[in-house]
Amino acid sequence: MLYLDHNATAPLSELAHNVWLETHTKYPANPASQHRLGQRADVALEGAREELAGLMGTKASALIWTSGATEAANTVMFELAKRGASNQKIWVSAIEHPCVLESAERWFPDRVIRLEVTSQGVLDVEKFRARLEKSKPVAVLLMAANNETGVLQPWREVSEICRLNGVWMVCDATQWMGRLSAGGLGGCDFVFGSGHKCGGPVGVGFLKIPGSWGGAFEGLLVGGGQEEGRRAGTQNLAGVLAMVAVFKVAETFQEGVVDRFNVRREIEDEILRIVPGASIVGSGVERLWNTVCVTLPELGDCRQRWVVRMDAAGVAVSTGSACASGKEKGSHVLGAMGVSEGERGRTLRWSGGWQTTREQWMEAVRVLKQVWVRFGVS
Repeated sequence: MLYLDHNATAPLSELAHNVWLETHTKYPANPASQHRLGQRADVALEGAREELAGLMGTKASALIWTSGATEAANTVMFELAKRGASNQKIWVSAIEHPCVLESAERWFPDRVIRLEVTSQGVLDVEKFRARLEKSKPVAVLLMAANNETGVLQPWREVSEICRLNGVWMVCDATQWMGRLSAGGLGGCDFVFGSGHKCGGPVGVGFLKIPGSWGGAFEGLLVGGGQEEGRRAGTQNLAGVLAMVAVFKVAETFQEGVVDRFNVRREIEDEILRIVPGASIVGSGVERLWNTVCVTLPELGDCRQRWVVRMDAAGVAVSTGSACASGKEKGSHVLGAMGVSEGERGRTLRWSGGWQTTREQWMEAVRVLKQVWVRFGVS
């Protein structure tokens, strides 16, 4: 099976696997233990914190280890809800991941404003500026790169606008980390991500908080003094070291990222050539090099879904929505971009990784052509 669903979860890389095993052997103790083995584990944990802080351009003391992006998003919303006025709203881009949208709705009931995006899936900065002139929210939430379309967001610009207006800015960097350079992300007030999208292990992530919050950050999880009282629970040392190792090596790959973008363009051009009526989502803006999001023509009837046919032919990809099943909602990301419900069910996301070769991408295109020839509507 050719696996092209890395934006959901990437296969564990050999590097992460080796670091994870080595850590369990080398550091068997709890980092909170006072004996020498525990202190050695704590030194390794803090070393990883320093390394990640260096990659992002922030202070190590601003970083908290979590179980992943979902925990981090919920924690941020919990903290912001405590600090904002009871009637103050929170602004969230319409294309955020469900862990952001749903945690915002939980902690800010009836106070969530969804910010518009363009038809290409990019936050409309001018409308955002105009809205900010009229009122100020507790915070603005904007991801760095979209998980469905791969579209890059103007997080640097929005972070600066928020800073000048005294508004907190929260950035979900889950799809960005490990693919593009982490440099500069530390400039956002809050940043979070996880390891499993880019070859790290499942179940580990990080949250960067404003340095000014320091000990005032209470945290969502209580019951232990870990992370300076900001997040209770024994730290996942092996997961942290494996995740940071993957982030570090990704920085060394950046010199070859142009080639990756070229391969993505080649694949997209080939898809458009062989499947009449296909269109690339977000084709006019910058997108992740590893993500191809394409809307395809119908396959016979609704039961012949593209994702199912591709899977049967040996290629694992994902789709933005079910095909009018009535049980699953269509992609809210594509909906925010103005894509019709019918088209959402025919939109596939292909996502690879650093180890995905051009030949593997082309094999997926070959399978796509086979499916189209056999089941396509002429």
